Amino acid sequence: MSYRLGIAGAGLIGHRHAEAVAQARGATLVGIADPAPAAKDVAAGHDCPHFATLGDMIASAPPDGIILATPNDQHLPGAMACIAAGIPALIEKPLSTDLESARDIVAAGESAGVPLMTGHHRRHNPLIKKAKSAIDAGAIGRITAVQGTTWLHKPDAYFEAEWRTKPGAGPVYLNLSHDIDLMRHLCGEVVSVHAMDSNVARGFEVEDTAVILLRFANGALGTLSVSDTIPAPWSWELTARENPAYPATSQACYLIGGDKGSLSLPDLTLWSHPGKPGWWEPISATKLIHGFDDPLVQQIEQFVAVIAGRETPLVSARDGLNTQAVIEAVKTSARTGHTVPL
Repeated sequence: MSYRLGIAGAGLIGHRHAEAVAQARGATLVGIADPAPAAKDVAAGHDCPHFATLGDMIASAPPDGIILATPNDQHLPGAMACIAAGIPALIEKPLSTDLESARDIVAAGESAGVPLMTGHHRRHNPLIKKAKSAIDAGAIGRITAVQGTTWLHKPDAYFEAEWRTKPGAGPVYLNLSHDIDLMRHLCGEVVSVHAMDSNVARGFEVEDTAVILLRFANGALGTLSVSDTIPAPWSWELTARENPAYPATSQACYLIGGDKGSLSLPDLTLWSHPGKPGWWEPISATKLIHGFDDPLVQQIEQFVAVIAGRETPLVSARDGLNTQAVIEAVKTSARTGHTVPL
């Protein structure tokens, strides 16, 4: 059986979702909703109907599921429209523009019993599934420390869109949310945050660099460093080979350490002392084997399984809310200089 999926939003991410639906098993694209004139060409390119609005698509021929790839400020009304129609939705990250409206989405979906997923697609990557399995199986023991790096360089042309220089943009909001979501997924819930940020490189109204300290519920401590001013190979984009738009490197961007071993990602190298533990003893590296399936396609196939009632969301709307709460805590801590509990 093939489930009928609609997409709201025909921008870059909406187009990528349309391509993923075309490759996914059990999914058929039945409509694209976007008022922009160019959206008609996107729909024609995918051989499906075009609708001016999400409401028009729902009223005309309600899909079995809807992917919300609209601008962030349209996530709340779009999600509420899907929930009112009883249609499961995959909502791109962030869940909404603020925590209050994100909480409203979660509460409405849970009250109505309508499944909602958040588009943190990295969790669907086979290498993350392998890392999660290894950690849960005790391969590195009890997690004690985590280190993540998101260093990349955005060219001047990127900032010709003025909104990217204003509050609400910046690498914490635009890049770090995926990294935070993976830290929560692999290492557990974050219970407090302390952060500093700086705009010294460009002088915009928004940060270009931030450093974050995390305390996890299991007692582990973490550090994250993010900057969009540094030519460097240490970011998920340049290491995970998820998107061919980025040059691939052989570097790692995450290090997760436990009392029995450590794991680097995305190269999936497991380090441990094979005999007697101790820093004077031999240490060995083992490369864990994983697949290379496209995480966006995997996400669509899981969405289909959720619609069919065979699975629960790997990244629920509540997961999206919890990740958004950590990001908001980072911004609050950087602004106030205080540690922020969650």
